[in-house]
Amino acid sequence: MGTARVVFDRWSGRYAQRMANVRSSAVRDLFAAATRPDMISFAGGMPEIRRVPIENVVAAVTSALRESGPVALQYGSSEGRAEIRQVVVGLMAEIGVRVKADDLVITAGAQQALDLLAKIFIDPGDVIITEGPTYLGALQAFSAYQPRIICIPMDDEGMKTDLLAEELERLGPRGAKFIYTIPNFQNPAGVTLSPARRRHLLDLAREYDIPVIEDDPYGRLRFEGGHALPLRALDDDVIYLGTFSKIFAPGLRLGWITAPKPILAKFILAKQAADLCGSAYAQTTAERYFADTPWRKVLQDLTRAYAERRDTMIASLEEYFPSEARWTMPAGGFFVWVEMPSFLDLKSVLAEAVERGVTYVPGDAFFPDGRGRNCMRLGFCYAEPEKIREGIQRLAEVLEDRLELYRAFAAAGALPAASVTEGRG
Repeated sequence: MGTARVVFDRWSGRYAQRMANVRSSAVRDLFAAATRPDMISFAGGMPEIRRVPIENVVAAVTSALRESGPVALQYGSSEGRAEIRQVVVGLMAEIGVRVKADDLVITAGAQQALDLLAKIFIDPGDVIITEGPTYLGALQAFSAYQPRIICIPMDDEGMKTDLLAEELERLGPRGAKFIYTIPNFQNPAGVTLSPARRRHLLDLAREYDIPVIEDDPYGRLRFEGGHALPLRALDDDVIYLGTFSKIFAPGLRLGWITAPKPILAKFILAKQAADLCGSAYAQTTAERYFADTPWRKVLQDLTRAYAERRDTMIASLEEYFPSEARWTMPAGGFFVWVEMPSFLDLKSVLAEAVERGVTYVPGDAFFPDGRGRNCMRLGFCYAEPEKIREGIQRLAEVLEDRLELYRAFAAAGALPAASVTEGRG
């Protein structure tokens, strides 16, 4: 028998240089492992679709086809159907944002909006500013257009806007193309931007004339505390991204954007080049669902479920995790951010965790430059509480094994002493 021949990509010299900067999604890479029946996954940010009333969805689909079939199955406008945009007008009004249907464009999830905004704003080498860590899907969308990404650190009150001010002063006038932020229950850190910092961020944006992109997928999933006004409610120049994925279902791939008119005009041109128009079928289905379903009650049920799972995860972390670990306490959303001592590389620990039947996303996926290797994102949104407790216990055992190994080497003098006794703080 002949030796197997390795086949390389013979087209490798023909791809655009931008593709060299695009990384695979760490979450999607873990999906195969997450589907194992014995696996407890904290990797994905999957909504609890099992609580969405399927009979109402069936009725919405049926109504969309029977009452609007010729429209639902046809091409539509690039902006999206007027009826679904009117639904969004109502959704935005409930969180304190006044817009008209003409101020909105329906997108294939907020992810498409991120890609198209990157397309219309970013030239190779441009500076953009994000929180650090930030949403890995945004990093994927932005990186394809070859910017230089500057990450502003966060604490329990969100982005440190004093550090943002220092960075903007260093960059000078027109030094950054835009600032990207997830102010509510941030992905991956779970923290929320405080009211004072929201105002400071907007003051800085006005001073330096920099657009702000507000990504708000989790704003309605609040467990405690009062409602924080979106940035868009405080400043009409903010570019706001919303999604139906967390208040209905991600499978429809429906989101929206509202932005100042000149930006929206460029956005529509980019969208026409990308997909001509969105799915009229998905939009019509969503219209019927929101018209005929007590969706606020459904959302309240979902939020209670997420809150219970958050509580279970925090209690399990307190009970099982090593004392060196620190974590955030989200007041809503899907995620907890865990930080371990700097010597612990959680990307290298992941394979052992998978062997023990638990997954997470290593922290370096949420930075453009490899930082965050001693951190992890844990999603509490999908697993049932008993599975969350079991998964945290499994993960704690993996981490404790690694820490014990380090302590043994350090005690023998084979490694420099490090802070292995940091408190949770």
